[in-house]
Amino acid sequence: MGLTTLVVDDEPLAREGLRMLLSREPEISAIYEAKDGREAVDAIRNARPDLVFLDVQMPEMDGFSVVKEIGAEHMPAVVFVTAHDQYAIQAFEINAMDYLLKPVTEQRFAQSLARAKARLNHRTPDDASRQILSLLETIASPRRYLKRLAVRSAGKTVFVDIEDVDWIEAAENYAQLHVGRAGHLVHVAMNRLEKSLDPEMFLRIHRSVIVNVRRIKELQPALHGEYVITLENGIRLQSGRMYNEKLKALAANPF
Repeated sequence: MGLTTLVVDDEPLAREGLRMLLSREPEISAIYEAKDGREAVDAIRNARPDLVFLDVQMPEMDGFSVVKEIGAEHMPAVVFVTAHDQYAIQAFEINAMDYLLKPVTEQRFAQSLARAKARLNHRTPDDASRQILSLLETIASPRRYLKRLAVRSAGKTVFVDIEDVDWIEAAENYAQLHVGRAGHLVHVAMNRLEKSLDPEMFLRIHRSVIVNVRRIKELQPALHGEYVITLENGIRLQSGRMYNEKLKALAANPF
């Protein structure tokens, strides 16, 4: 028996795009649509789809409100769909929830659908409920991010406001903060530092580089899905291939 799906999005073109991609899949037996959160709640309760593609940003009743209304324990498998929203993306990644960034590409859609099928075949309902509950807790309790760092240099401590940092690069067991013409070394691993930074302000573009998105002046596509990022001060940085989806999202308008 095929999979029944529900596409929830307040944008008609977005719904049409996902419907077109789903219609190419032989395992999909039915595709329902909902144009807002209230319709989504009714469709989930009445049609009982196996898989829901749920837009996060909708007026009046957003995707997270739909989940709360249905209840995590009663939700079908879900793939969240979001425009560029670094906080939401980080919440999904922390809780191992799948998501699609708008505009949705065929390759990313295929990967997401394959993962959803695997989850449906191997994951228990309790596992799914725990993940969704954990996601909602993360969304409801936003983390507090670093506002400034204390940097020791030449026998004194200098305080650096995080928003003044242009970009950060890995330097063995340290992270080097580039602040205008000045450079400051902080004894911290990049992974740990990244988790302490506001994702609305900072974006990791390479395993060795984090950049202040407010300093980005230009993105230029390079080979293999990579980008050359030019900052306002003229510094040019190369992205890593595994970060291309986040940079595509950064380059896309959220409407």
